[in-house]
Amino acid sequence: MLGLIGRKIKDEKVILLIKGILENNVSSNYLGKGMPLGNLTSQFFANVYLHELDYFVKHRLKAKYYLRYVDDFVLLGSSKEKLLSWGGGIASFLFKELKLELHPQKSKVIFLSKGVDFVGFRNFYYFRLLRKRNVRNIKRKIILLENGFLGKDKFSEIFQGWSAYAKWANSLKLRRRIAKNIYFSNG
Repeated sequence: MLGLIGRKIKDEKVILLIKGILENNVSSNYLGKGMPLGNLTSQFFANVYLHELDYFVKHRLKAKYYLRYVDDFVLLGSSKEKLLSWGGGIASFLFKELKLELHPQKSKVIFLSKGVDFVGFRNFYYFRLLRKRNVRNIKRKIILLENGFLGKDKFSEIFQGWSAYAKWANSLKLRRRIAKNIYFSNG
C-alpha cells in the first residue's frame, strides 16, 4: 500500500501519517492484516489499492463493462468462456501483484436475467430491485414498532434511512404499500 501511495505522493509527512494510520489499524486487527470494515480510511485505501485492478481489467483485459465499488466488482460479457478467462486472469493478477484472493463463493458467472447482486441491490438489465433480506428487515422493524419493542422516534429514523436507500431501486409500489401498512397499524 505504501509503495503504491509513494508513487503519487512525495510529501514525507503525509507518507508518515498514512503509515501511522495503516500500522495502527493492522496492529488492532486480530488477523494482523487489513483494516476494520466500515472504517472510512479502509474504503479510501481499498480504492487506492484496487486502482491497479481497475487498470488491469480495463487496459490489459480490455473489458468494456466493468464496475467496482470499494472491494466489490462486476464484469459483464457476452460469453461465459470470456468471463471465465477474465476471472482466471484477475485471480492471477490479484494474487501475484496485490497479494489478494477472490472469494470462492462470491466469484461466479451468472446470467444478467437472474439479477446481479451488487451494492445492495439485485441489478437487472433495465431495472433494479431491493434485496429480499432488506425488505424482510424493514418488515421486522414494523412488527417491533407495532408490538412496542421499538419507539416511534427510533423507527422513524430507521424508516427514513431505509426509504432513502429504497428509492434507488424500482420500488415505488413497495414503498407505498409499506408506508400504508405503517400508517394504518399506528394511525
